[in-house]
Amino acid sequence: METVKTNSTVDAKGLACPMPIVKTKKAINTLNPGEVLEVLATDKGSRADIQAWAKSSGNQYLGTLEEGEVLKHYIRKAGSGEEQEETKYPNIISNDDVVKKLEANEDVVVLDVREPAEYAFGHIPNAVSIPFGELENRLPELDKSKTILVVCRTGNRSDMASQALSNKGFESVWNVVPGMTEWNGPTESNLK
Repeated sequence: METVKTNSTVDAKGLACPMPIVKTKKAINTLNPGEVLEVLATDKGSRADIQAWAKSSGNQYLGTLEEGEVLKHYIRKAGSGEEQEETKYPNIISNDDVVKKLEANEDVVVLDVREPAEYAFGHIPNAVSIPFGELENRLPELDKSKTILVVCRTGNRSDMASQALSNKGFESVWNVVPGMTEWNGPTESNLK
């Protein structure tokens, strides 16, 4: 098997979202345009995170190789004029406001884009679990006429998911910030 020629490697093994992205951003800033960064990660969600981050920052996601537990992601730094300011999704809603909507029984859909294991250990009651990496293929499961509140662990993946939904014609989408790390509303667990 051929090895990919890279200019720099970031070790994000054992780190959860958003750390692999944080480390990737720092490292890509030290590269010259056209150089390739290798990111080593064990977080299963990192593939979708890095793809979406590359897209929103204008850098080029080349692909991911799997070696046992380790995912090796490859990103090519954009040349001048290719990069873009990283876009942030404009509609955000606080955890407290989400609790109020749920208490008022408003007709909203809470979409949890974390990995299945994160969801199983604790999630907002009745939240729909669609991991960020599967979102594109599972859009038909969501009702475009409803208000969708997108939640993840820190507001990072949910930001990218909110952008993706809005690009697909969903009109009422809100990114929940800061997300589950500081959630003190009701939760359910799938674990007995």
